[in-house]
Formats: sequence, structure tokens, C-alpha cells
Amino acid sequence: MGNQNDVILEMKNISRSFPGVKALNQVNLEIKKGEVLALVGENGAGKSTLMKVLAGVYSRDEGEIIYQGKSVSYHNPLEAKEDGIIIIFQELNLVSELTVAENIFLGTMPTKRFGIIDRKKIKEEARRALNELECDYDENAIVGSLSLARQQMVEIARALVHRANIVILDEPTASLTGHDKEILFRNIRRLKEQGTAIVYISHKMEEIFEISDRITVLRDGEKTGTLVTAETNRNEVTQKMIGRDLDEFYEKASTKFGEEVLRVENLTRKDEFSDISFSIRKGEVLGLYGLVGAGRSEVAETIFGIRPSSSGKIYINGQEKRILNSRSAVSLGIGFVPESRKEQGLVLGMSCKENQSLANIRYLQKFGFIQEREVSRSFQEYQDKLSISCAGPGQPVVNLSGGNQQKIVIAKWLSVNPAILILDEPTRGIDVGSKAEIHKLIARMAEAGMAILVISSEMPEIMGISHRILTIHQGSISGEFSGEEITESNLIHAITNLSVDAC
Repeated sequence: MGNQNDVILEMKNISRSFPGVKALNQVNLEIKKGEVLALVGENGAGKSTLMKVLAGVYSRDEGEIIYQGKSVSYHNPLEAKEDGIIIIFQELNLVSELTVAENIFLGTMPTKRFGIIDRKKIKEEARRALNELECDYDENAIVGSLSLARQQMVEIARALVHRANIVILDEPTASLTGHDKEILFRNIRRLKEQGTAIVYISHKMEEIFEISDRITVLRDGEKTGTLVTAETNRNEVTQKMIGRDLDEFYEKASTKFGEEVLRVENLTRKDEFSDISFSIRKGEVLGLYGLVGAGRSEVAETIFGIRPSSSGKIYINGQEKRILNSRSAVSLGIGFVPESRKEQGLVLGMSCKENQSLANIRYLQKFGFIQEREVSRSFQEYQDKLSISCAGPGQPVVNLSGGNQQKIVIAKWLSVNPAILILDEPTRGIDVGSKAEIHKLIARMAEAGMAILVISSEMPEIMGISHRILTIHQGSISGEFSGEEITESNLIHAITNLSVDAC
């Protein structure tokens, strides 16, 4: 880690306001050569906004940026990139119709004489970067044909090609597998050894403590401190993030289970999963845990009618039902909070109240006309119940933090009073404080008698909130655990299909 003389960039007294919101208030930040600086805070704390001010996405209301000893001000990310500062956004900034190589050099295409694009150089440099990142796909591949994880690596390849002085990574592992994350971390460490400064924004504490040298914490648009990673701990960081200790981060509903509400028998979808059987009782939280690609989300989407099943039966309250689409699932009392809230759970161009009313819209109409007063009343009810923080019912949902967006997706389904609620990665991409609130909400819903199926990639979460856990491996149920059987060892063995003796 660099010393004080290695400071490559300073942000001094940076402030930025949006209508009704003071996003940044007199924030100071130092970035050093050859270090990984983690930038943490709850959703809406100002992390991404601060970096977007640095990269020229947003202007600043006040303050100064000193880069390599000079005062700078960028008008867009391209200007920042040309000066050696690259920001890799959480929402990927790629052109899906172009090749990998073309995307890597987008906006800075090297040319030969007479302004002709040097396509040979583009391909050679792109190939070199992909090799360094251990990517197993071709530089000529069309980006739109790649998985989200591979697209993320294309973004990171840009930083390698352009030999940046500062690389800003905003939630870089949100769509990466464990293997891809290891490759990313190896390359972060290599960039660091070359003297590149890395700003790493993430909600994942285990990653922060694994990869960073220092941690700067923001809360409500203000800096609450900078800590040396090796000299602090999760509790201290969390306290600075949310202003309190998280004594009970996970909460398991204390409830007596009622009668069976949902039963699935031998549910199969060709090439995705087979012979899935389980049941959930009233007041029970059932966890579904497995590796990415094991078939977890596919099972949930089939139960909800998004994907048709090849065979098998679904029973609701003891009666067999055919669920042909999501509308029939809703009519049977099933709600579904999908894995990707932005692509599947929300209409980003609509307001908070409009999104919250989507699942219940037919009951908010009269003579074919939407009753705006009822829509507002419904939103207000769930805003209070779920502590949704927004400027007002009409605020565009796209402008909310991830945690508040997720609460609106949950509120949308609670408004139809489901007997069964499926939650697919309910806390992905949200901050530690919002996670705790959603865990408590899940417990309250179960205690009120709801049957809940939770899918999560986070082992502590699935263990902390579930009464019973099913594990899935390569499309098949590989284990069922409850009580003292719920251990890390048992879950790992079950999702990798290894026996205890083999480990």
C-alpha cells in the first residue's frame, strides 16, 4: 500500500444535489497509487455519485479534484479515460451489436494513415487483454451473444488495454461466478503491483476485506471515515455505514407451521431440472440453495408460470393446479420477486406508486379507469410498512437506491396478499442495512402465516433466515436440512455432490 506521498488524486469538499436530495455533502477522498481503496456505504449513501462526479458523468456543485498535482474537471467519461481514469459502471456500458474488440476500444479506436481504423491492432490488443483475463472466448465474438459475466470481463479488459492510472469498479462481481471473481481479483492485484490505483465499490464485505488496502465509508452523502483494512473489522465498518451495530443481522421467524400450502411433485423441465419434489407449510421459510446454473431460478419461474414444465404436478392447498402463466399463478395466491429487479421486477420509466400497483392494478380500477387516489393510498400504506425512502409517490423508481427498489418490488406483491411468496435473491446488490430490514420483513411475513420460498447465493443468509433448506445440484434436489443439520459443511457437500469422506 502506498504512503502519503503516493496520493494520485484528491477530491476536496465535493457536493452534489439532485431535486429534493443532497447526494454529496463536502466529501473528501484520497486515492493512492498501487492500492485498492474500497468505497462502501448503504444504497443511496453517495458512492456511485461520487465516482460519477470524478469521471465526468455528473458535474459538481462545489469542490475541487486534484489529479497528479493539477486541478481537473471532466465533462464526460471519455475525457476521463483519455486522462487515465476509467470507470466500469454497475450497469454495463457496452454495445451489444459490436464485437468484443470493438467494445474494448469504443470511443478510442486506433487509426492508421488517413484516419483508417487499425483493425489489426484492435484485434491484437483485445486478444492480449482477454488472454490476461483468462477469457475463453474470441475477440471477434458479438458482445450481445455473451453471458453477463463475460460481458463484465469485456468491460474490465478496457482498463488493461488503456493502461489506466485509476480504475473504478462499481459492484464488479454482481454477475460473476466464483471462478470469474478469482480471475478478476488476480488481475486487480496485478494492476495494483503495476502502480494502478483501484477504487472498489461493493456491498460484499467478504470481498472488501479480501481485496482492499483501505476502506472509505459514506453515509447519507457524507464521509464518516477511512479505515486501514488490516486494522479494522466488519462491525466497525458496519457501524460507520449505518450508525449502529447489527446485533441481529439475520432473523428467523418464530412461528408454528400450519397446514401445507404448496406441494411440488416430480416437477421437470427438459434440460434444466428434473423430478423436483418439495412442500411448504403456512408460516414456513424454505430455502433453496445451490450453485449458479444449478436450476434454482428455473424451478421458481416454472412454479410461477413463466416457464412451462415438461412434466410433474403442483398442488395448492391440497388441490392439483395447472399454472399456465404468471396471471394464473397470481390468481392462485402466488407472488414472485424475481432475481433481477431492474429487468424483471420494475418498469424503470414509471413512478414508485405506479410500480407498486402493477400486480394489483385490476383492483385499483373503476369502469376501466385507474383510481389515482387508490393507487396513492396503496403506495402510502406499503411505504410506511416497509420504510421505503423516496421523495414522493411520483418519484421515478429508476432514481431510487437498490434497497428501496427491492422494497417496492416486494410491496407490489404484498398488495395482492399472496399465500405463497417466492423470493429469488431478495438482497442481491443492496446494502447491509437494507439487507437486515428485508430479513426482518421476511420473518414478519412468515409469522403472519405466509409460506415463503427463498433462493439465495449467500450461505450465511440462507442459513440465517430459513427453517428448512433444500439443496440443488445440476437440476436435481441433492439434500434437505433442518435444525442442527443446517451447517456450512452439509450445504457445501450437497451443492457440489461430494460426500463428507471425499472432502
